[in-house]
Amino acid sequence: MEVYFDNSATTRVYPETAELMCKIMTEDYGNPSSLHKYGVTAEHYIKDAAEQAARSLHCLPEEILFTSGGTEANNQALIGTALAKNRIGKHIISTNIEHPSIGATLDFLEKQGFEVTRLPVNTEGIVTPKQVMEAIRPDTILVSVMMVNNEIGSILPIGEITKAAKKKDPKIYMHTDAIQAYGKLPINVSKLGVDLLSVSGHKLHGPKGSGFLYVKKGLLLRPIIYGGGQQRNMRSGTENVPAIAGLGDAIRRCFAEFDTRTERIISLRDKLIRGLTALPEVYDHSKGAPHIASISFMGVRAEVMLHSLEAEGIYVSAGSACSSNKKRESSVLSAIELPAAERESTLRFSFCEENTEEEVQYAIDTVARLLPILRHYTRG
Repeated sequence: MEVYFDNSATTRVYPETAELMCKIMTEDYGNPSSLHKYGVTAEHYIKDAAEQAARSLHCLPEEILFTSGGTEANNQALIGTALAKNRIGKHIISTNIEHPSIGATLDFLEKQGFEVTRLPVNTEGIVTPKQVMEAIRPDTILVSVMMVNNEIGSILPIGEITKAAKKKDPKIYMHTDAIQAYGKLPINVSKLGVDLLSVSGHKLHGPKGSGFLYVKKGLLLRPIIYGGGQQRNMRSGTENVPAIAGLGDAIRRCFAEFDTRTERIISLRDKLIRGLTALPEVYDHSKGAPHIASISFMGVRAEVMLHSLEAEGIYVSAGSACSSNKKRESSVLSAIELPAAERESTLRFSFCEENTEEEVQYAIDTVARLLPILRHYTRG
């Protein structure tokens, strides 16, 4: 049996979405800037995708800026804000559990003369509105806090943080990396009050190389890609119509029967957690996101368990896919003060609508069989 439990890293593209993209690449292949019928058709695909994205966030289609994925969306939000507001101030607030596409961008901005405050999270992986308010200074221009952590699934109180930040200084921009939240949690940008929100397509059965940034109407933001002035002069370059249309199609399918799908994913996650934690010295560190289970297998290094499961056809992760190929400890698990033995033995299981109860039971049974063997060789 093949079991894919690494859906936070990437998901399988919907077959219908792949078919649509192939049709666009081979039949409706026009440049959306062209005035003839092929261009008009291509432009229609982009408009439809913007409408799908806007409907999912309860915003306007013109507030959707298509990007090459979540990393570019995060870069655009942070660098675009820094370029637009650097004369007002150079202080940015974030957290110590952000995705590398935020963390590395903040490192870059620090080298350009900006000052970054990285707030520590508590043992639940949460930064509080009070922490953010106390960190705001007269020169603060941006607060960037992720909505759902990609390793442990903590759900941060973005609406409350935004309200607190705006109360302290209404001119501050609020950005949230919603890449692990979008398609998993209901999101209403008006109710949240955020100015910028990042999304990646391949986390919800869309194509890799697709994503968007929600940019609140009227917000002053500088582009980071220049050229022909596409997308209202905010992101130049001929639009990747197959990827954008594929993203729009995936959004439509993902948000159909949203509540039912989410409840089913939660039931699968909970079944796995119950089954695994019933085994000796197996601990759960999951923090609330519907699709993420963070589990420690004491006495067995994460990489050993990962490859042992892979040999049985079960695919999981030892943390963020963007950093799991690097030989270093998880900064997220360190941030929530997990003991070293648990940090070294933690795996992430992440779910999607395609997973089944049979797959979950197979994973539980396989771990139950492998765990005593691996511990024997490790401790022996």
